[in-house]
Amino acid sequence: MHLSPHEQEKLLIYVAADIAAKRRLDPVEPVKLNYPEVVALISVHIMEGARRGKPVLDLAHEAARLFYPGELMEGVFEMVRDLQVEATFPDGSKLCSVRELVDPSLVPVPDPEADSASMATGEQT
Repeated sequence: MHLSPHEQEKLLIYVAADIAAKRRLDPVEPVKLNYPEVVALISVHIMEGARRGKPVLDLAHEAARLFYPGELMEGVFEMVRDLQVEATFPDGSKLCSVRELVDPSLVPVPDPEADSASMATGEQT
């Protein structure tokens, strides 16, 4: 099998992400992830989402919220800055940027009951 350098790089990213995912999700002893593992998982998340036709902004938003700080080695959460992943979308290749990671536990979760109640009364939040 002959792979171009670009295809080899993508394959390497997928292998690294697979190893990182297994370490992260180990039911007996989960391993805290290092910087290359985090970058690989974010990259694969974006590349797979692109293949499925998700919008660039949605992928960047999701990718920034993939990890809780406790899942990563010390300092890694803060190290991930301005990560750019080139991915193939249905309409061509695009660059998806993740400016910084966001702790998902700090992101407010919308309350569907409050939203439906405000819609029924015409109030805006």
